[in-house]
Amino acid sequence: MSQHQQIKKELKNKKELIACAKQLGVVGDATRLKICYLLCHYPEVSVGEMAEILDTSVSVVSHSVKKLLELELVERRREAQTSYYSLKKNDFTKTLRNFIT
Repeated sequence: MSQHQQIKKELKNKKELIACAKQLGVVGDATRLKICYLLCHYPEVSVGEMAEILDTSVSVVSHSVKKLLELELVERRREAQTSYYSLKKNDFTKTLRNFIT
């Protein structure tokens, strides 16, 4: 098998590359990137606090946070009826943190 064919085969099977592409796509949105930036500076923030700081609606923030949760970029901690979000610790968010701060 040629090197070209080998690399082509490897690229098809690289789950990490596919996951990274999805994560990059998610943080490519301005609101979600702002949320990540905010979470780089505060250990935990509620959706209401995010909406206030970002000067946008709770609905917009909730939708954005849901996408970040789906791709495991943020994690949630519940306290009574309030959820607090923080940036998850993984290789992608470490790189993201270094890039945007």
